[in-house]
Amino acid sequence: MLKRIIISIKPANDLVYVPTKPYESIDFDHLTSESNAINAMSATGILDMFLDVPMGTTVETFNGRMGTGAFSFNVNHLGGGSSTIRVNSAQLEIDGGFENDDSVIIMEAKNVPHPDFHVRQLYFPYRLWLNKVHKPIRLVFSQYVDSIYHLFEYEFADPDDYSSIRLVQQCDYTFQSSRITWNDLHEIWGNTSPTTDDNQEEVDTPFVQADTFTNVITLMQRLDQEKSMNAAEIAGYMEFDPRQANYYSAAGEYLGVFERTPSGGVSLSREGRQIMALHVRERRLAIVELIFKHEIFHYFFGLMYGNGELPSKADIIERMSLHNICNEGSTMNRRASSVLGWLRWIVSLVDEE
Repeated sequence: MLKRIIISIKPANDLVYVPTKPYESIDFDHLTSESNAINAMSATGILDMFLDVPMGTTVETFNGRMGTGAFSFNVNHLGGGSSTIRVNSAQLEIDGGFENDDSVIIMEAKNVPHPDFHVRQLYFPYRLWLNKVHKPIRLVFSQYVDSIYHLFEYEFADPDDYSSIRLVQQCDYTFQSSRITWNDLHEIWGNTSPTTDDNQEEVDTPFVQADTFTNVITLMQRLDQEKSMNAAEIAGYMEFDPRQANYYSAAGEYLGVFERTPSGGVSLSREGRQIMALHVRERRLAIVELIFKHEIFHYFFGLMYGNGELPSKADIIERMSLHNICNEGSTMNRRASSVLGWLRWIVSLVDEE
């Protein structure tokens, strides 16, 4: 039952830009681990801003693996009714524990994109520390993906009710140095000539079937730290099934940032490593340039820039058929969804005040 209880998460509407600090020991362009992302969040005051407390007052005081002790709680059934669950010395891991003058903060942090998370990851630490401290406990879920912090604060209306979780607030943060404008994207578009129309009879790499482009970014960041990864390792790290692992590794090959290893895994190509060495803003623009080398993306961005609207899936399918990108039917429909997802990622980079 508990494995089925998850909370869906969506990005916030607003993106707050925060300046970095001149610390030599933090590489703000390459925050490759959850702990590094948490350190940068604290150092730049992002967590204080999100909690709406004076800058510099929230400090990290605990983290790591712990035992829950014994407690019980109620949980609702999907079909109505509820059950009482008893826990005795279960294991948990807290990514970040903080304290300021007003509260104790428990953080669950992820560095890979997910549309949801397991309530247990916040509830069990909450119940443990509820008996340890007198200050109110605030619960924060942090997702650091593509150099953006997606922060969510939750609370349990009833501490004994697992199902009483509710969202209090959410906000997205990134660093000022990564700001991109429509003019930036249009300049890249204007200076990039498509080199392929992805006709399936003329290319070796199949067309993309990977809707969430931030997964490609996350995999690039991971491969920047690893020599290579096979499908099972990618699936384990990204927390999805091996088939999806193959789709996203193929998407990197499609762009030219991944290459196959003799053992059948993938590693960053020379171009991929050069891109990962760039600062965040330049890295994103370099990836956009690679996308624009494919005619279908170049074509639809030109339309989007003119009319301010994303294309319909029907329009994308029509263009794919024109260039014989893949066989018609369900495969074309799924790959049209990927085109739409990648265009959405490009649009999401823009922030103009």
